[in-house]
Amino acid sequence: MPDVQWEEPFCGEGNSCFRIGTDASGNGYVALVGAEDRYLTDSREALQQMIRDIKAGKADHLL
Repeated sequence: MPDVQWEEPFCGEGNSCFRIGTDASGNGYVALVGAEDRYLTDSREALQQMIRDIKAGKADHLL
């Protein structure tokens, strides 16, 4: 498992809490709070855009 620096959790309404993080190579990660060992990874830019879309309500069905 890569050494990921996780940010503080972001929690929407209900139980939709997740964290984003990065590793030393600049790769981006997203995981549910408490399940950081089972993460999605992609470029940091792709994950940041996904998070912005979710926060803007464009993809709230994903949570």
